[in-house]
Amino acid sequence: MHHFARQLASPFPLLAAVGAKTERIEIGTGVIDMRYENPMYMAEDAGAADLISGGRLQLGISRGSPEQVVDGWRYFGYAPAEGEDHAGMARRHTEVLLEVLKGEGFAQPNPRPMFPNPPGLLRVEPHSPGLRQRIWWGAASEATVRWTARMGMNLMSSTLVADETGEPFHVQQRRQIEAFREEWAAAGHDWEPRVSVSRSIMPITTDLDRAYFGGDAESRDQVGQIEPQLRAVFGRSYAAEPDVLVDQLAGDEALQLADTVLLTVPNQLGVDYNAHLLESLITQVAPGLGWR
Repeated sequence: MHHFARQLASPFPLLAAVGAKTERIEIGTGVIDMRYENPMYMAEDAGAADLISGGRLQLGISRGSPEQVVDGWRYFGYAPAEGEDHAGMARRHTEVLLEVLKGEGFAQPNPRPMFPNPPGLLRVEPHSPGLRQRIWWGAASEATVRWTARMGMNLMSSTLVADETGEPFHVQQRRQIEAFREEWAAAGHDWEPRVSVSRSIMPITTDLDRAYFGGDAESRDQVGQIEPQLRAVFGRSYAAEPDVLVDQLAGDEALQLADTVLLTVPNQLGVDYNAHLLESLITQVAPGLGWR
């Protein structure tokens, strides 16, 4: 989600609407910029959206990416604490959110409330049991994936990672997934996390597919400087006939290690065309990889 851009910046109304209109699909974000968030208010919105969907919300959050304006979070009333940078502020907001989502009371009740209170300290409402274990952090570096594991969040790894070794994108991403699972085991959490990776996968089954994506068949990893202190490697796109895609994707080390694949789609081409792409992937590529 990007603020100050001409697109949807507040996800919870849409998440609630999708949750009300569907019954089986998971719904989520990738990702909400925690520099801009009031974690208490966010817990209320997320709890409501999750209850409306019947517990299908998978909430992706992160420090955020380069934004439309300089220090845009300041316009929302947030500023790093003394000795803290904007990334530290995002993590601080996240730690509060995670604690609140546990559903434990922490607020002293008013002795003369407007509505009757249950006994004891009060929590943020509405509380949705299980949501705490469906929070994902979008990480790019090994240090961040290890922090994600210690905090007890699922790992969301996108189509770029920090270029820390100079190796191919999928190899560095695979190493990060291994580091995440190693740190998770050391932290001693009592539940199993999920790991997602994002990919751009375009099965070519028609002349129109070839016209749109035939030029991506030779796609390769790219390296770029997205922030002054962050050199990143961007993963290639996959565009080929289904049987070729099966062979290519089978060699993607990170993809094989993840349990969830998030697909980037060319939304500017419309609903019908993207439904065609997804159907081609599900029926002609996924079976060859053992996906379900």
